[in-house]
Amino acid sequence: MSASAMQKELQSLPALVSHIVQGMQEVKGKEIVVLDLMNLNSRCTDYFVICEGDSTTQVSALADAIEAETEKGLSESALRKEGRQNAEWILLDYGNVLVHVFHKNKRQHYDVEGLWADADMIRIED
Repeated sequence: MSASAMQKELQSLPALVSHIVQGMQEVKGKEIVVLDLMNLNSRCTDYFVICEGDSTTQVSALADAIEAETEKGLSESALRKEGRQNAEWILLDYGNVLVHVFHKNKRQHYDVEGLWADADMIRIED
């Protein structure tokens, strides 16, 4: 997908998702994926936004950047935050959007994309 097509697709998503992706990109998040769960009968939220970092330091920085971007751009805060202690998998719960920030070794293990393979997937280029 071209950069302009990807940008157009991102613009069609809710503002919260776009701001989350921007926060990920600011800290060089890798393998960014948006899973659109809206068309699934059994879902726990509307969107998953997933990325990975190379170290626990980067995973923490990614979560910080996401929170800063959503606060600054939309005055939105995560309702719940999990995983900050070991920074191998940080979950930020915004209600209709769940953000998964993985250490690259943990992402393969949990395979969130595989568990929700029926969802529409948008891959964001690094």
